[in-house]
Order: sequence, then C-alpha cells, then structure tokens
Amino acid sequence: MIKFLDLQKVNARFQNKFQEKFKSFLDTGHYILGDQVSSFENNFAKYCGAKYCVGVSNGLDALILIFKAYLKLGVLQHNDEVIVPANTFIASIIAIEEVGLKPVLVEPDLKTYNISIIEIEKHITKKTKVILAVHLYGMLADMECINTIAKQKNLLVIEDAAQAHGAINIDGGKAGNLSDVAAFSFYPSKNLGALGDAGAVVSNDALLINMIKKLRNYGGTFKYTYNTIGTNNRLDEIQATFLNIKLELLDDDNEKRRNIAKSYLLGITNKKIKLPYYNLSENHVFYAFVVLVENRQEFIDYLSEKHIETLIHYPIPPHKQEAFAHLKITSLPITETIHNKIVSLPISPVMLKEDVEEVIRSINQY
Repeated sequence: MIKFLDLQKVNARFQNKFQEKFKSFLDTGHYILGDQVSSFENNFAKYCGAKYCVGVSNGLDALILIFKAYLKLGVLQHNDEVIVPANTFIASIIAIEEVGLKPVLVEPDLKTYNISIIEIEKHITKKTKVILAVHLYGMLADMECINTIAKQKNLLVIEDAAQAHGAINIDGGKAGNLSDVAAFSFYPSKNLGALGDAGAVVSNDALLINMIKKLRNYGGTFKYTYNTIGTNNRLDEIQATFLNIKLELLDDDNEKRRNIAKSYLLGITNKKIKLPYYNLSENHVFYAFVVLVENRQEFIDYLSEKHIETLIHYPIPPHKQEAFAHLKITSLPITETIHNKIVSLPISPVMLKEDVEEVIRSINQY
C-alpha cells in the first residue's frame, strides 16, 4: 500500500531526539509557556523573517485571535467585511464568523486554485476591511497584487499560511512575513507538523502581538493580572519541543516534496488528468499535490485497487456546507468545479522513489 501520508514514518526520523527532549521536559517540571515555547517562538519568527511569533493552540485559534486582537485594538469593528477565497478550508471562514465579522466569499483562479485578484477587486465595498489570503495547498497567493490593492484601499492583509510553511516568493520573503500578520497551523499532517494540535501567529506588529499574547492567556501577560477578557489558547510546551526539533528539517522536507511534484509533472502524461500549475520556484511547498479529473470516484477507486491512497482537499465547498447556509450563496461555479473534480495524490518527504514511480505508472494506465 502506498499511503497518502505515513505520519509514523515521518516522525520516526526524530524519535531519538523526541525521547531525549521529552525526558528533559519531564525533568524541568515546567509544562506551560516554558522555555520551549519561547524558544520555538523565537526560532519560527526568525525562520519566517519576522520580528515576532506567538505560539497558540491550533491554526483556527490563530486566526480567531488575530481578528479578536484587531477588534480589541479598535482597528476592526463588528460586521466589517473580510474577503476570503470560496474554496478554502472552512476554518478560514469559521474564524471570521466567530468574532462577528462578515465573510465575503470570492472565486479562486482556476489556474492556481488561489484567490482571484480580479474577483477581489470586484467584491471590495465600503465595508471591506480585510483580505484574508489563503496559500492553498502550499502555494503562495499573489501577495504582490494583494498588497498593492490593500494599500490603495487601506485594507489589512492577513495570511492564512496553514499549508505553506517555508514557501518563498520571488523577492525572498517567506510565508508569514508577506502581510500584516499570518496564522499557521501545525496540525500533524502539515509540512511542519506537531504530534497533536498546535498553531502560531507571526507578525512585525508589536502592538498586535502583545494583544494576542494576552488573549491566548486569559487576558493577561502576568499571572493573576488581567487587562482584558481572553481565553486559554496557549501552545503546549511539549508540542513546542517537538516543533523545535522538526523545524531543523523543514527546508529539506519541502525540497523533497518539490522534487516529487516535479516527478509527477514530468511523468504523468495521461490526458484525463489535469496537473497543477507550478512555475518551478520556491513559492510552492506542496502540502498537497492536487489534480483535476472527471469521474473522480472512478479514478479514486481505480487507484485504490492499485493500493494507492488518495484524499480530497475538500469534497464539499464551504458555501454548500449546512453550517454556512445562512450566507445564502447559491452558486460559485469555479469553486464548485474545483471541489467536484480535485484529488490529492500521495506526497511526503519520506515517500520512496519506487512509490512515486508506481503512482505515475498507475495513473498513466488509467
């Protein structure tokens, strides 16, 4: 069986270091917001090229805390509009609604699957205050154009970088440092994955970061002293320990993913399969290698018979989910086309060359 993602094998590479650091963790007796969280925050901020990082409980909470902080600081007001790609994972939209802001779902670019610049411009109103740029599947959104629009219209730009750890634009800027603030998820399947839930906020805005530090810790910076009403959304000390170890290999792992993607792009010649766009730069870290195919279930069943696992990122678009029925969006044809036809192929830094070749061979025989 060629697994879609063998997490046990991914993390086995770090097992000895994990065990060594876990013993040290136990010996410290300090389990919440200790040295490992501080160390990871410093290391990840530096990695992204940003000044600050705040470790939080998961990627969804990272987004929620960003919006809450802007509301607390008076930068945003309830019912302000946030432009968001319609084909994103639902967490991007949940975060907007959770804090009383209004999501405005716009179509993606069918070439890149990322948010369409033309559609952004069409949907800006007097109530628009934020563009939430999602780097879907690991490819950077067109941040140069997005930031230009935002500057012209005096809008905030927030990166949902949950799938793009280490992606680099043409100027050398990394995901997390291409906007006002960025949210990351370290869900176990991510390119930089914890061994449980974890997330982070990255920014160069000291005022915003200080507010988020308070909000993640009940509303206070110091124990038993609270300046505002917050929640408990702290990054766990043990997850920070694991992330510190895995961060050292992130660039190498991303390059392995790119090499597999290049093999797929060169090797898959079946005309029934539409391959993803890739310009061979470092702006894509291939969290997912997504193809489009007619008769998707037939294709998935065929690969399953060949003992090749696949996934769908994601089978039902947000506007068709019951949870978002109140948005009353009847049709987003590009988004629906993508969600009806996409299939994600196996890709990971521990995937064997022969497995990559078998995936290519099987697809070409389909």
